[in-house]
Amino acid sequence: MEGRKAGVQKRKRQFDTAMKYSLLFAALASILIVLMIGIFTFREALPAFRHIGIGKMLTEPVWRPGQEQFGILAMIAGSGLVTLGSVILGVPLALGCAIFLSEIAHPRIRALVKPCIELLAGIPSVVYGLFGMVVIVPMVRHIEVPGNTGFGLLSASIVLAVMILPTITSVSEHAIRSVPKEFREGSLAMGATRWETIQKVVLPTARSGIVSAVVLGLGRALGETIAMIMVIGNSVIVPAAANSNPLTIFLSRARTLTGNIAVEINYATGLHQNALFATGVILFVLIMIVNSSARYLMSRGGFKVQR
Repeated sequence: MEGRKAGVQKRKRQFDTAMKYSLLFAALASILIVLMIGIFTFREALPAFRHIGIGKMLTEPVWRPGQEQFGILAMIAGSGLVTLGSVILGVPLALGCAIFLSEIAHPRIRALVKPCIELLAGIPSVVYGLFGMVVIVPMVRHIEVPGNTGFGLLSASIVLAVMILPTITSVSEHAIRSVPKEFREGSLAMGATRWETIQKVVLPTARSGIVSAVVLGLGRALGETIAMIMVIGNSVIVPAAANSNPLTIFLSRARTLTGNIAVEINYATGLHQNALFATGVILFVLIMIVNSSARYLMSRGGFKVQR
């Protein structure tokens, strides 16, 4: 009997060891894949960095491959402005959804609404792009500003705001629900209203988790490609205001870093192709900075209770 138990225990230990090394292999494989992608992209981009120069690429606004002009400042401006616009439009909506789901909604309503929001993350980008072209662009076109075609930063920002909504909502809701129940009860016992409790107790406690959610949404926005190509206009120009109102800059057409790669990589050769890979390296670095910022914020208590 004892020998049988020892045999069972030995098989369990062997199985645990096998699973441990299998999971370790999976983790190392993931790291290796990222490293290989980074090394390959940088190797292909190196001739462009040597011939053009990183500083010149980052500061020149003109992109004319036929004349060997490879400035990506216009694309950096386009990516930055469309990301900023999506955050301005999407974060308040996502945070409102997170507060509603975690603090206000009845469990039955929450069980219905939350899967619908999470379903948004599974919709293909091209579907968002089609929605933007058919619905958003004609609506934006009604804004009476000279040169407004509907295709531009505003349309792209609206589409992108919807696309980052599920990411920010899910992470923010998790952070808010992680706040201990005692915090809410103590605030209500001292005479605070429900909204005062949410505003002055719950949200400050979950602040770092909410910030982490926004940073993750930024990473999602920076990496979006297909939907942006379909609604942003794809003009390699530095966005500028159409009149004295600075907000009309969002009616300008633009091109993003990801869109530039996707549009031209099929026919690019030589230095042009190397410059596109260099654009990918710069985008890769930007996204790594954003993701590293998110990890840093999480390590500082993104999903932990601040006491």
